[in-house]
Amino acid sequence: MRLFSVGLAVFVSLSALGAVSETAARPTPAIERARVARVVDGDTIVLTSGARVRLLQIDTPEPGTAECYSRAAGRELRRLLPVGATVTLEPDPPLDLIDRYGRLLRYVHRNGLDVNLELVRRGAATVWFYGGERGRYAGRLLGAASVARKLHKGLWGACPGAVWNPFGPATTGHGSRPAAAVPRPVAHGGCDPAYPTVCIPPPPPDLDCADVPDRRFRVLPPDPHRFDGEGDGVGCET
Repeated sequence: MRLFSVGLAVFVSLSALGAVSETAARPTPAIERARVARVVDGDTIVLTSGARVRLLQIDTPEPGTAECYSRAAGRELRRLLPVGATVTLEPDPPLDLIDRYGRLLRYVHRNGLDVNLELVRRGAATVWFYGGERGRYAGRLLGAASVARKLHKGLWGACPGAVWNPFGPATTGHGSRPAAAVPRPVAHGGCDPAYPTVCIPPPPPDLDCADVPDRRFRVLPPDPHRFDGEGDGVGCET
């Protein structure tokens, strides 16, 4: 009986050692610093090293699909991550670290700002728990999405076909509301003062001339939608 007990103890000890060794063989990826080379779309960037990074736990409409807000989402990310910006890449070890396209899956931070979360706050991205897996910031992302939807920010105001489904990819439909129909936050008074002769809401969303019915209207600085490309004080001249 004593020999059996000793043998069992040795087996348990070796099993535990094996488990520790297996865990040690899978070290947690470190948080890294990198620089942005370019923004591909609303949820993907390329680093100066050539690596591609897919922002984790969020999704934006794919460009080239004619889905509502696909271009605007990319513009929002470019504002947050201009070329040359230094960023911090944070992995979430319980989740996948690399996707099937070889992209790094990371939370991206810049100057203390959680860019993934900020995109959701602005309504430029929706939440996507791929495979049903919730990461460490799932609660914050869901809270930010709830507020953005209530305030009709970004795609939630611009896209009548936007679908709320945190377990699926961003779906926004192929049509957008004209500027006059986009719900406007009361705090902004509805109309941006940069366009005194027409009523155009302030961003977000970032609008193009194709998104508004007005032409040749007066534009004052700072022209947040950049309707006056020539700088002559007249917006959407053609």
